[in-house]
Amino acid sequence: MVTSVKPVERFPEPNLNENAIALLQRRYLRKDENGEVAETPKEMFVRVAQAVAQAEAEYDLAPDVDAVAEQFYELMVSLDFLPNSPTLMNAGTGLGQLSACFVLPVDDDMASIFEAVKNTALIHQSGGGTGFSFSRLRPAGDVVRSTGGIASGPVSFMKVFDAATDVIKQGGRRRGANMGVLRVDHPDILEFIDCKEEEGILANFNISVAVTEEFMRAVERGEKYALINPRTKKPSGYLNARDVFQRIVQAAWRNGEPGVVFIDRMNQYNPTPQLGQYESTNPCGEQVLLPNESCNLGSINLKHMVKDGKIDWGRLREVVYAAVRFLDDVITVNRFPLPAIEEATLRTRKIGLGVMGFADMLFLLGVPYNSESAEAVAHSVMEAIAYWSKEASVELATRRGSFPAFRGSIYEAGRLPLPRGDWSRWDGSPAFDWDGLARVIQQRGIRNATTTTIAPTGSISFLAGCSSGIEPVFALAFTRHVLDNQEFIEINPTFEAALRERGIYSEELVRRVAASGSLREVEIAEDLRRLFVTAHEIAPEWHVRIQAAFQRFTDNAVSKTINFPNEATVEDVATAFRLAYALGCKGITVYRDGSRRSQVLTKGTGKGKAGQAREGTTVVSADRRAPRPRPAITRGTTERVALGCGRKLYITINEDELGLCEVFLLMGKSGGCTASQSEAIGRLISLALRSGIDVEAVIKQLKGIRCPSPAWHNGKVTLSCADAIAKAIERYVGSAGTLDVKAASWTVDFSPECPECGSIVQFKEGCVTCPNCGYSQCS
Repeated sequence: MVTSVKPVERFPEPNLNENAIALLQRRYLRKDENGEVAETPKEMFVRVAQAVAQAEAEYDLAPDVDAVAEQFYELMVSLDFLPNSPTLMNAGTGLGQLSACFVLPVDDDMASIFEAVKNTALIHQSGGGTGFSFSRLRPAGDVVRSTGGIASGPVSFMKVFDAATDVIKQGGRRRGANMGVLRVDHPDILEFIDCKEEEGILANFNISVAVTEEFMRAVERGEKYALINPRTKKPSGYLNARDVFQRIVQAAWRNGEPGVVFIDRMNQYNPTPQLGQYESTNPCGEQVLLPNESCNLGSINLKHMVKDGKIDWGRLREVVYAAVRFLDDVITVNRFPLPAIEEATLRTRKIGLGVMGFADMLFLLGVPYNSESAEAVAHSVMEAIAYWSKEASVELATRRGSFPAFRGSIYEAGRLPLPRGDWSRWDGSPAFDWDGLARVIQQRGIRNATTTTIAPTGSISFLAGCSSGIEPVFALAFTRHVLDNQEFIEINPTFEAALRERGIYSEELVRRVAASGSLREVEIAEDLRRLFVTAHEIAPEWHVRIQAAFQRFTDNAVSKTINFPNEATVEDVATAFRLAYALGCKGITVYRDGSRRSQVLTKGTGKGKAGQAREGTTVVSADRRAPRPRPAITRGTTERVALGCGRKLYITINEDELGLCEVFLLMGKSGGCTASQSEAIGRLISLALRSGIDVEAVIKQLKGIRCPSPAWHNGKVTLSCADAIAKAIERYVGSAGTLDVKAASWTVDFSPECPECGSIVQFKEGCVTCPNCGYSQCS
């Protein structure tokens, strides 16, 4: 029988900074029917703690739910540990879907493909992200015997998933995210590698090539390898492995995609091979799952695991044990979006305990990120988390039973799903008996088939006030934008403490650091410059080595972006790929700074202070043009378009004897800024049309612009107000027949601006995140 839950007021108040509270109010706290915040941060944490603790009633005859709920509450409000975002958003609500990541099967038939599309919509709506392998689909041009037609191939069907994702908001709070994986030996692999060459195409997908051991050996030897038709299971051609490898690298250098997953290595550590082979991962690549499996994730704040300049191993062990219990309870109380997912998840009960705040931990220990000492810290901390998480899982299995698929697993054979290998230990780190643990698990069982994953922590690390995941810090200080156009400089607390300790802190110094985010152009002691290093000052080799260090003690995989400066070469990227493979990583994602951003185009002289063209601009000559007068009589149409934000946009398009001359825009039931912005857009379009600007150029500039809330109109996706206007003009031109205008082609550039606050975003952990407001595309 469940004991009565403790009243909310009896829980201690959480200690959250203003930034964390603002993020909670925007994205996590429950809203009423009018969209107003209906709970406090304290009430949210109480809601989550009490909902998750209800699982205890299933395993103990006299459960003390209050006591466990208090433990879980303290675990979270201390910010020592936070679960993934869906758990914070949905626990204790009517939705109750608490998992972050899913992998869905896509078989080679139309029914399976569109069943997966439907299931994707349900998962995204509930707050999860989805991964798919499209490797089972027959290649483009292959025969379709049932119809006598020709197959369109995996990439064409990926666009169907992408379009569906475009119009789904995850519970109104998270954008849909997908991972698309294709085996390197699929006949359509070259099309897949280049499918995101044009920015904006498949915008809701991350893509990765599933690279095999056979392929990597062929790359090393300079040999050809076979392409296998998944329908016939027979070779359909051969490619030079080095040429394909170079093509992957070239595409990754160009705009960060595709990434690579070493699929055979992932399957080498598959704990339940009797259930099937891994084919895909979740959207950021760290959680490899069998078809229909889900996983719930959580991260330990390593910044809080340092005391008096040393790692607090005792506190770390306590947090690991509590976190494992929390995550296992999440599986029990979870409301799964589909019966097949519930069945597959309960069969293995996978959890993914990871970390955040690693860069902050290194600062507190006085260890530079790009050093062998940092590798030793990574090895030791992750080894401890891996060992204690499995100890805790064995303890749970003693009372609750092992995961149902234990028989036939590698655990039953006395093995563990960990690469381990040779490693260096940090001074004072505990020693562990791995062989002894494997024997204990073999005899007693283990509750969870996997226990560790290094996941992106974009939003939860913002809540916790620590660095994200295992990434280095991106800036030691930066300008934060708040309401009413106010700005203030935010500085890394550990860096600030170091400056004050040495008596060199000043507002002027902080402003100079905030100008670039780093110490590169600041006169300061060399030991501080060496310790407080930022992401773009660290050689890619060290990014890979730190990732590999964590991977050695991680069951699943590691979410980490290997950052490159803009001037990095294609061969630099190739070297990182080879190093990741050599060091035992299960995948790699790279991003070359600025590779997804458009250059600024300015008209006029573009002169700087010294009469030189400004850096990063293209200078073009500009003829002065005066618009023709507006005619007294025009003719045209008005079209009503439903927008994703819930408003209606009325678009009036008029022409005279010389052609299109004006566009009027009216936003239904809106005023203030929205109304003025739409009026301004209409005036500028009208000005351009009456100035002789080709209508095709106007359409091209507006079409494809994306906002956070797309919608359907006339059976097609409307990406934004601007996109709606462009398509309305295009429809008008086509139906009127008075103007000879061909359909415009367009591109959608990666926007460096946060959709919530407009600040510049960062690309890390395989995801776009905002340091200003905590927005995260993936977590």
